[in-house]
Amino acid sequence: MQTSNKLKILNDPIYGFITIPNSLIFDLIEHKYFQRLRRITQMGMSYLVYPGAHHTRFHHAIGCMHLMQKAIQVLRFKGVEISDEEENALLVAILLHDIGHGPFSHAMEHSIVNGVSHEHISMLFMEALNAEFNNDLTLAIKIFKGEYHRKFMCQLISSQIDMDRADYLKRDSFYTGVAEGNINSERLITMLNVKNDELVVEDKGIYSVEKFLVARRLMYWQVYLHKTSLSAEQLLIRVLKRAKELTKKGIELPASKSLKYFLDNEINIKDFSLEVLGTFSKLDDYDIVSAMKDWQYHDDFVLKNLCYMIINRDLLKVKIKKKSIKPALLLQHKKDLIEKYSISEDEADYFVFTGEISNQAYTQKKQGISILHKNGKIEDIVKASDQLNLKALSKPVTKYYICYPKEKL
Repeated sequence: MQTSNKLKILNDPIYGFITIPNSLIFDLIEHKYFQRLRRITQMGMSYLVYPGAHHTRFHHAIGCMHLMQKAIQVLRFKGVEISDEEENALLVAILLHDIGHGPFSHAMEHSIVNGVSHEHISMLFMEALNAEFNNDLTLAIKIFKGEYHRKFMCQLISSQIDMDRADYLKRDSFYTGVAEGNINSERLITMLNVKNDELVVEDKGIYSVEKFLVARRLMYWQVYLHKTSLSAEQLLIRVLKRAKELTKKGIELPASKSLKYFLDNEINIKDFSLEVLGTFSKLDDYDIVSAMKDWQYHDDFVLKNLCYMIINRDLLKVKIKKKSIKPALLLQHKKDLIEKYSISEDEADYFVFTGEISNQAYTQKKQGISILHKNGKIEDIVKASDQLNLKALSKPVTKYYICYPKEKL
């Protein structure tokens, strides 16, 4: 019987050659649940601002796995004991950490299903795969849930300096062309160590951590919370909301089988069965784009205009302010729209709305980033750093936005 070579090498534009370390990782990457990530954009609607931002969750997951390989190598070199089983579990956990993302990543997280986070869906996918792979993912699931007794392993998956952040900042910076987000993930990883079972950064790496936190702040304001992609994501959420509303009224909308299922049914956390998971696994960006291409010609004023705006990048006007938006301003824009198009107040709400955005590059109250000094003393990065603005970075900054139509819909 011919066996295929599963120790493949992939070529990544960020890190160069990435090695798939074993057949379990190879089989997980080959699985249809994971292959679906090729059809989920990493940065939602950001490509409407940064034309290069078309990379996917697939790119990101493979990149995270590569960085985890490096981290394990560094920690072992420094005398941290990591068994082969633990190594495998760490690689599986980071590879699958984002497998539960829905279409357009965060943009539609609570639109397709009600109040079910992508982390919870990732968990369900991992459990389904575990059953399929003879319980080979049991330890990976334990680490992913933060239940494993070796705390630093959970921190490598999810903390304020994990492999997820180390990859997405560098990758998103590369694909958007926003140089401010470019971090030296290689150096950061080389400076990692473990003390009292916690992940620490050696004091030689203090400036790399400072750069990492500043880069995170800049990427949020400049890229992730950019007003144009914010406007597009809000429109996308409203497209789904309107489509569900019309479907409830018995209006038939053209859509793929899997999208139709989520339009017809209100799915909450308690309804998320294995069967629902199977339907969710068939859903990706293409279903949404394909539906919007059809819906832009629908009779419904709201649905057709929302879809037309996204498909043709003719978005709402967005203004971002430091103070909350005055209700009178919101009311005036709504009034203008209602008079101009003879639509109801409910319909006008789809085109005129306010909201707030918040950016906090570092959270001191949460498990922080610990710096290990040569004398063995451990202290938080804010105390260890001589850069005053790190304290400022740990305070949340909130801004307010208003969206309303340009001259003509």
